Amino acid sequence: MGTGNGRIGPEHTVTRVMLRPIGSPLPLGAFTLVPAGLLLAGLQLGWFSAHDAKSIPLLLLGFAVPLQLTASLLAFFARDALVGTGFGLFTGVWLAFGLAGLSAGVTGTNHVLGVFFLAVGGLFALLMGGGLAGGKAAAGAIILAGSARFILSGLYEITATKGVEHASGIVGLAFVGVAAYVGLATLLEDTAKRRLLPMGRRARALAAIDEGLEAQLRQLEHEAGVREQL
Repeated sequence: MGTGNGRIGPEHTVTRVMLRPIGSPLPLGAFTLVPAGLLLAGLQLGWFSAHDAKSIPLLLLGFAVPLQLTASLLAFFARDALVGTGFGLFTGVWLAFGLAGLSAGVTGTNHVLGVFFLAVGGLFALLMGGGLAGGKAAAGAIILAGSARFILSGLYEITATKGVEHASGIVGLAFVGVAAYVGLATLLEDTAKRRLLPMGRRARALAAIDEGLEAQLRQLEHEAGVREQL
């Protein structure tokens, strides 16, 4: 009720939420992981000569970093902290690896880089729990594969064991395959506005696709950017 003069009294609260529809950033973020992950896997599997490998840092800085950052920001704009955080971490990894490669080269081992990879792998392992808890199996699969490949990469950088390096490269190829599948599935899903390939969605993630607008806005007032405090 008003105060009698058409104004709303201090005891009342009015919340207006303005939504700007955007395209899903998942295909861009997932597809960006494919060539970036393939270059790192190929480096570990010995596909490139030392001369050719010098271009890898520049390719990651020029391709993966800006596209992954764009996908991360769009995911946050879409109020998906899990995907935004995941793509943001990948942005930092490609940027850090690219800069390290420019300064010290990409051949040989680096203990500092090894510790960095282990820390990143641990963060992705923690993030994977959020993906599974939120009903996003596809995002969880990317994070799981990323966690495994960075942990193995870190172990190789510290131990310089060829077997670990090759294992990291093989897991890296699996990571590329998972990212390609998720990119294709989410692109088809966003284009057709319905599920075409299995994504392992459940709970609220499934309701966002299969149920109506009311189900998707049910908890909107509790999301970051709408509620008063983070």
